[in-house]
This record gives sequence, structure tokens and C-alpha cells, in this order.
Amino acid sequence: MTTTQVRATCPHDCPDTCALLVTVEDGVATAVKGDPDHPTTAGVLCTKVARYTERTYHEDRLLHPLRRVGKKGEGKFERISWDEALDTIATRLQAIAARAPEAILPYSYCGTMGLVQGESMSSRFFNQIGASLLDRTICATAGATGYKYTIGASIGIDLEQFQNAKLILIWGGNPIASNLHFWTRAQEAKRNGAKLIAIDPYRSLTAEKCHQHIALLPGTDAALALGLMHVLIAEDLLDHDYIAQHTLGFEQLKQRAAEWTPERTAETCGISVAEVVDLARLYGGMARAGEPVAIRANYGVQRVRGGGMSVRSIACLPALVGAWRHAAGGIQLSSSGSFPTNKAALQRPDLLKSQPRTINMTTIGDDLLRATSPQFGPEVEAVIVYNANPLAIAPDSGKVMAGFAREDLFTVVLEHFQTDTVDYADIVLPATTQLEHVDTHTAYGHLYMMANNAAIAPMGEAKANTEIFRLLAARMGFDDPCFQDSDDQLAAMAFNAQDVRAVNFDWEALKQKGWQKLNVPDAPFAHGGFPTPSGKCEFYSAAMAADGLDPLPAYLPPYESVASNPELAKRYPLAMISPPARNFLNSTFVNVKSLRSAEGEPHLDIHPADSAARGIADGDMVRIFNDRGSFIAKARVTDKARAGLVVGLSVWWKKLGRDGKNANEVTSQQLTDMGRAPTFYDTLVQVERVAA
Repeated sequence: MTTTQVRATCPHDCPDTCALLVTVEDGVATAVKGDPDHPTTAGVLCTKVARYTERTYHEDRLLHPLRRVGKKGEGKFERISWDEALDTIATRLQAIAARAPEAILPYSYCGTMGLVQGESMSSRFFNQIGASLLDRTICATAGATGYKYTIGASIGIDLEQFQNAKLILIWGGNPIASNLHFWTRAQEAKRNGAKLIAIDPYRSLTAEKCHQHIALLPGTDAALALGLMHVLIAEDLLDHDYIAQHTLGFEQLKQRAAEWTPERTAETCGISVAEVVDLARLYGGMARAGEPVAIRANYGVQRVRGGGMSVRSIACLPALVGAWRHAAGGIQLSSSGSFPTNKAALQRPDLLKSQPRTINMTTIGDDLLRATSPQFGPEVEAVIVYNANPLAIAPDSGKVMAGFAREDLFTVVLEHFQTDTVDYADIVLPATTQLEHVDTHTAYGHLYMMANNAAIAPMGEAKANTEIFRLLAARMGFDDPCFQDSDDQLAAMAFNAQDVRAVNFDWEALKQKGWQKLNVPDAPFAHGGFPTPSGKCEFYSAAMAADGLDPLPAYLPPYESVASNPELAKRYPLAMISPPARNFLNSTFVNVKSLRSAEGEPHLDIHPADSAARGIADGDMVRIFNDRGSFIAKARVTDKARAGLVVGLSVWWKKLGRDGKNANEVTSQQLTDMGRAPTFYDTLVQVERVAA
């Protein structure tokens, strides 16, 4: 028996981007473990990726091209050859492209975060066609936009510094489930005497293990940030020197914050005045005493109407108290802006002959149902889905299903398994998993460039995304030499080797070691130098004013709330959020039996007061509904959900739910204040007991 160990990288949409060691025995991957030498992974994997071989060798893996033989949605297919599949796709796409190339739409997101298997050869292919562009907004663009207006780029605290903080605010996240290696550092900080405070409408696993949990109402995070600013300014818990040297617009911010008394803040957020005042005094007081104070903001904050402004408002806090002076102080939302990626080389936007329209992936439900018009352009005639499962993850799922059910819509899906989306495909192409192809990665939770080596040969007839698009390009007659680039050639151009942050980047060396840390300072803004137009942290943003936005931090009530829509709130009095389940990652891993068994079945957490008012007992089946749709789940009566809030952990495949539906039946296609992102947590519902 020949045994080898291969260096790899977790490809999934998680800030940890773990370094993996894959044990291969006679061509079979027998174990996937964390690399003990990688400083952030430190040999530890989440329960999901620790079972990666179970997923790769799953009995339901798609191993051959398929063609639909039943009605859309039935999931009935017959096996065909690669030649037949490619010829069918090329023939259909060529006919559409000859008339209206924008009628072709790619739909992809972060099924893999790899720079090669994500958006490289695929982008080249669609750019050459002139297909509609996809606005990939479904996760992070609201927060990233608000953060960029304030800080300048997605740059923040290095993960490897958090254990040195003395106060950590975990704002809008559940890192035990979704950011394990940050949580490890936070626990170390706690053992060293740090105080951990969770700010979250739901008492998550993480919130239960913090010293304090502040359970504000969904979508009121900006109000809380403004209330904290009010107290910090009123009680002079400020770093005046840092403000004077490294910020812009303090006097205007001071006027805005004056409006947000602790009483107004508490009423808006549904918390006590003491919680507002005490948190501000703790945060400002510790910073003034020279202690590092840190905020780990996560994307739950931004999935509401005012999501971008929420992140912007929170991002102002560290500069007010001078927290950036410390390597373990400041804020981290994402580290992605630290990486000198070379997306233009990978994606080749220069192949575009004109500027196509852009379709927002969040509004795919509406857009697949739109007819040709001067405003919209041509009706969407073909969708190629890869690295995504829109039938499960896109909002307003009833409309998404209606769009994909169109018999005249030609749908191609590249996948590992027969997901909800595959059931609506005309042609299905089997794709490789991370163990079967080459890739390179950035991270959005740490500062290492990462390499992924192929550990095993592709299963069955599966092919890498890049190879599929190379073959399609050849069938379409595309002769630009860029369509011949190998995966190694693509990986070698992924980072700008001339950038000081990627000093000595060499793809072959990275493949050998597996990871390389960026050359960046430990405390990125200790002396200012923010990558904003002014070079300062911008409390007042002229760029926002130019974009038609309020240039100062502000609070926007949720679309679906008493403040914005009192009539709707009467009919649907419960706010609903649908954060990730611990054993799933978006809709990935839902079909892995051991993980699904651990998760059980779709549940809805409901407060005892709300359940009693509706005659609902723990374990009852309930229907959650609004004007958009409904789904069924099992009630868990618990005070983890604050009164007025219900929580449905997601994202289940619809076909695995009791009624063939999931939480996105009731979510909205409304977009955020900035960044054109979804408002998954800006949802009002009613709940009723149903027969089991």
C-alpha cells in the first residue's frame, strides 16, 4: 500500500479557510485533518469538514452527465456522454448568443471560494459570449460597502491577535458554528481575563458562552451603535488625539449621536437603558485605560434594510476610542481586502465587446419571470448554475421555483449532488470536489494565501469547473489563447507578485508549503493610513453623499417592522431570522447523513410567551407564513429566541423538509440600503400549529 499526505485547503464559504492534510492510500482519500503547523487552523477542523471524505465518496455523488427526461422539478434524468452534453449546451447557447447574448445568465456564488474553480475560466467564457453579468450580492456586499465607506477596504484585526484583547464584542455572529478558529482565540482571551459580550437577537451557542448577551431587536444594530456613540461622547470616553489626527467628520458625528439618547436607543433596540450605558462605559473605559478592545462583526448584522449603515455605524466605534492603536484592537468584519488578488488576469473583463446588463442574484425570482422589455432587456433564456443552489438559498423561494420551472428556460447545472436546483436542470454536469482538483485561495478571516493540491483523481466522469468551461469554449469556437490556460497557470497569476503584501509569492512554492502569510502590519491603522479618499476613518463620507446616501451614520428601521409598516406588523407580528445551522454550511453538507442526523429536522425556536399565545407546545408541528409563502417546522419552545422573534436555523434543502419547503419561502427580495444585498433577516411572519 502506498500512503501519501497531500496539502489542501477547505474551499467553503467560511472565514477560517482551513489548511488541510489529506491522507491518500492507493489513490483513495482516507482522512482529512487540519494542518497542525498552520497557525490559524492549528490542527482543528469543524465537524463538517472533518467528514469531507464522507461527502466526496457519498453514494449519491453525480458521476456522469445527465439529461432531463421528466418535467422540471421531478428530478428525472438519463445518462448521456460528455460529447452529447457539451454539444447540446453549445448548440443552445450559440443560437441564443447570435440573437441576444444577454439572454444567457451565469448563476454562481461561493460553493467554492477558490480563485481558480470559482470565477476564472467561467468568467472568461461568459465575458467572451457577452452574457449578462451577475451581481454576486447574496452574502456580504451590504456590510462590505458600509465598511468601505468608513474604513476604506475590508481590512481589520488579524485573527492571530484576538487572544490578546481584553474585551471582545461578538456582534451579529455565532462563531462556534461559523468561525471556529476565531472562537478558539476568543476562548483563549477569556482564559486570560478578557470579557466576551454577544450582541445578537438570538441566544446562540456562542451567546450562551459569553459573559453577557444583549438581545436587541433584529435590524436595530445601527441604533445601538449610535447610542454607544452618544454615551462615549457625553461622558468623554474618547481618544481625542486619535480623532484629531486620523478621523474625518467628528463634529458632524457628534451632532448626529446627540440625537440617540440611551432612552431612545433602548426603546428602539428593545433592551434596557442600563445595557446601553454600561456597554459604552465598559468599551470606552477599557480603551481609555490602554486595554485592547475588539469587535468581531459578522454578516448577520447586515441582512436587513439598513444593513450597510449598521456595519458602517459599528465600524466608527474603534476610531472614537483609539482602539486601532493596538494590534488586538479595532474591528474585523473581513480580511479579504488585505489580499492582492489579480482578478482581471483571472477573469479577463477585456474579452467583453460591450457592457452587458447586470442581474442581481438576490432578485433571481423576479428576474426569471420578467418578459423582454426596453428597461430589462431580453428575457432570460438560459441559466448556467455552478457553485450555487438557488432553489434553496435565494429569497422568495416560490418565485425562484416558478422561474426555474419555465419549460422554455434552458438550465445547465454543474454539481456534486442532486440538489433542489438540479431537479430543475435540463443538463447536469458532474463537478469535482476539492479533493479532486487544483485551486488557490484567499481568506476572509485570516491573512494567508492558500494552496489546494488535487489529492485523488476525479471520481467517475466528474470534471473540474475550469475544464468544463474550457471544453465549452472549444465547442463554441472560442480561440483566444486564454481558454487554454491550465489550472496551475491560473493559480500562478492569482496573486500580484509585485505587491509588497505578496512578497516572494511563487505558486510552486505555495503548493509545496500549502500556505504563506501576507506581509502586512500587525496593527493596520495604529497610525492612521486608512485606504479611504481622505486617508482617515470617515465618520462623514463625501462619497456616500455623492452616491445619494446619508453621509453620517444613521438608523433605518427594517422594511418589515411596526415603524415602517404597521399594517403588515399587525397581520404578521413575529420577526423571523434564519441563521446557519451548526452542521450545515449554507446548503452544503445537508445531504451528508451523519450531519443531517445531528441537526435532526427543520426547527423553529419560539419564545414561551409567543407559543402560549398561539396554543403551541414544544414539539408541535407549526406553519410559518406570510404573504410570500409558508413552510412547516417543528416548534422548540425556548427563551433563546427573545419575545417577538422566531428563529429557523437554515439552509435545509427543500426536498428534505416535511412539506418540500424551507425558510426562504417567506424571505423577501427587497434589497439593502447599500450594496444591493438581500434582507433575509428583515422578515415578518405569523406562526400557527398544524396537525403532525
